Amino acid sequence: MASQQPSLAILVREPDGFTVWPGPPYPPGSSPPQRLPKTACSATSFSTDGSRLLVTVAQASATVYDCSSLSVIRSFDLPGLTAAALSPTGSYLQTFQKSSSPQVKNVTVWHVDSAAALYQHYQKNLSKANWPMVQFSADESVACRMATNEMQFFDTNDFTKGIAYKVRLPGIAAMQLASAPGSHVAGFVPEAKGVPASVQIFSCDKDAQNQVVARRSFFRCSTVQFHWNKGSTGLLIVSQADVDKTNQSYYGETKLHYLTTDRAFEGIVPLKKEGPVHDVQWSSSGSEFAVVYGFMPAKATIFNKKCNPLHELGEGPYNTIRWNPKGRFIVIAGFGNLPGDMAFWDYTEKKLIQKAKAEWSVISEWSPDGRHFMTATTAPRLQIDNRIKIFDYTGSLQFKKDFEKLYQVDWKPESPERFGDIADLTISLNSIKIEETKKQGQGSKSAQTSSKAPVNVATKPAGAYRPPQSKHTAALQDKLFGGLAPTGGEMSKTALRNKKRREKQKEKKAGEGSSADDS
Repeated sequence: MASQQPSLAILVREPDGFTVWPGPPYPPGSSPPQRLPKTACSATSFSTDGSRLLVTVAQASATVYDCSSLSVIRSFDLPGLTAAALSPTGSYLQTFQKSSSPQVKNVTVWHVDSAAALYQHYQKNLSKANWPMVQFSADESVACRMATNEMQFFDTNDFTKGIAYKVRLPGIAAMQLASAPGSHVAGFVPEAKGVPASVQIFSCDKDAQNQVVARRSFFRCSTVQFHWNKGSTGLLIVSQADVDKTNQSYYGETKLHYLTTDRAFEGIVPLKKEGPVHDVQWSSSGSEFAVVYGFMPAKATIFNKKCNPLHELGEGPYNTIRWNPKGRFIVIAGFGNLPGDMAFWDYTEKKLIQKAKAEWSVISEWSPDGRHFMTATTAPRLQIDNRIKIFDYTGSLQFKKDFEKLYQVDWKPESPERFGDIADLTISLNSIKIEETKKQGQGSKSAQTSSKAPVNVATKPAGAYRPPQSKHTAALQDKLFGGLAPTGGEMSKTALRNKKRREKQKEKKAGEGSSADDS
């Protein structure tokens, strides 16, 4: 079974072009080998299933590679090319070119293998909300696009037929097709003239196209983010308002709403802390979702499909959550303008494994096999200190490489089901035995030399004397809880000074009281 598992690969793009590395592990002190010589380009992207790779040169061309052999399948000469995207399995390529007039159709859907133009239409503007113009389900059996006041569906067996059927939704500003399976589609209508904003879910079945499956209305909303689960039974909606009327946030106001296609739940997710919704992600099974929310220190909570909280991941300087593709491990982190703290959790065992750090990270993602976690600092977000870091699933740093300038780094997608499960390698409390007091001094030293310390954790300065018993206990707690040992140890310097100050004040008051009694 192990020999049948696909090999990992990483795409790296620098100013002089892109290349592909084989996946980790790498020999210590060496650079990863290149599977493909550096090739000049403007942008690159994988198909969702990882079978094909799209490489574009701005204003000029788009080339599709086969990911197994890294050979060119088809190259398209496209003057004025502005954007391009592959369908989930790489069968179709859609491109956007600059157009001088509405008579020139500038959006094209190509069949990659035959290079045939299957469908074309004119689009005036290109934005993040409407690109890719055509959305596909994971198996490419459903394809649709947003148009004025409606959602239009294609016959994927023959794109040349044009629009097969439509779903009418006046004022629609954004849409998202569920991908696995492509059974439902959600549309967003912003608020206007006192009418609240709304998100409506429709069936993709042609016979039930105009029946609303679920609906949610809300005020103070200008944009939304959609998050469908695996199975297409639940939809998380992050609503964003440009202005926070409570004046608590400079970045506006966000709320998290939840809709189910069976109408079992239609409402707001009950978050226990006020503040913005920083990040949300479904588990690989689609039965649970994790949310990082609230004013700093932010809170992280896992909910089930009924919107009931299952587990708390604590609080900290976090704004990012990444769920392992196998569903077992979770990383909560604080990237962007936060210090880069990361906490690695074993969700199955409900244990914090370890803390680590990846400062100034812009990109963060698990490998498809769920065994490696990669972070990267990239341009143009940051022009200096560009680097890649790869950790294992316990939070230990395995690889680090600096770049003069790094634009992009991505794992080649693979189906997580093609990889085996990770064995139980978390530390069990029952497996660690505290030795006799006489042997603890030596035991703690040997444990410190044999066990690997977290790479990016600074060494703590020596404090007040503690007996060997407490030192050994602290070492065990640090090993078990990843540095987040339960509180109750020695006090900080500030707390100690405050304690002494309070004691002096009590003594002074007691002295004044006794002198008053004597007089």
